[in-house]
Amino acid sequence: MYKIELGKSGMRVPTVAVGCMRISKMSEKEASAFVNTALEKGANYFDHADIYGDGESERVFGKAVASINREDLIIQTKCGIVRGKMFDFSYDHIVKSAEGSLKRLGTEYIDVLLLHRPDALMEPEEVARAFDELKASGKVRHFGVSNQNPYQMQLLQNSLTMTLCANQLQFGIMHSSMVQSGINVNMYNDSAVNRDGGVLDYCRLNNITIQPWSPMQYGFFEGCFVDNEKFPRLNDTLAKLGEKYGVSKTTLAIAWILRHPAKMQPITGTTNLSRLQDCLDGAKVSLTREEWYEIYKAAGNLLP
Repeated sequence: MYKIELGKSGMRVPTVAVGCMRISKMSEKEASAFVNTALEKGANYFDHADIYGDGESERVFGKAVASINREDLIIQTKCGIVRGKMFDFSYDHIVKSAEGSLKRLGTEYIDVLLLHRPDALMEPEEVARAFDELKASGKVRHFGVSNQNPYQMQLLQNSLTMTLCANQLQFGIMHSSMVQSGINVNMYNDSAVNRDGGVLDYCRLNNITIQPWSPMQYGFFEGCFVDNEKFPRLNDTLAKLGEKYGVSKTTLAIAWILRHPAKMQPITGTTNLSRLQDCLDGAKVSLTREEWYEIYKAAGNLLP
């Protein structure tokens, strides 16, 4: 498995991370097979959140890795969403959430803790106090955010004693606004609308790793675009290139993300072992510049 540095953390991590949102639906035996298969392939970076399965995903995972050497795992989880009610970046909520995740995961420390979605009532000093305490106690080693724009990150970073290492954002062939606005600078079309404050360039300038979530989805959890009859041109293009490289359309979808020089770390969302392998194989394919743009245009994007 190819590796990158996660932000400026000094930690080398796999280029593709294993998303565990759906692991709550697996039996302990199935989860153990899933985790061990991922580890055999060098994919030891596992992404969680305290709300996945209302905590069940972390519990199932914790049981599945109970006999595995902790140092062989890189565990990331997220906090800050109070489902159906609010977002909460208060000191009490962050610390309580992290300690709850530690218990469910059956571990003494979390490698990376992300703030899940922006809290409009965030007080950076309060977040900093929670992060400092968690780090000093050895409960969390590194910190990052999810779904935040540059000014939100900068506001938070201004009060932190540690550097944010990651920002988890939705990105993929059919959710490519981060690159669309850059391509369509100074244009009047819809693709020119800057929806995220230039977060892609900001993260590159500040060495913050972007972790694309739901890379196979179109819209907001509307479905997968691979083999979807709604997107014939895209799937025909992926099929043609898949034949050239001897890989699946899923593999090419991950390869398309990894071809971008930002050195992103896509998060898989599957519990299917075959599809997981396809995702991991994305790191083995190096698309040409022309092929990257061919896929971009096949997704319905126009070049100005």
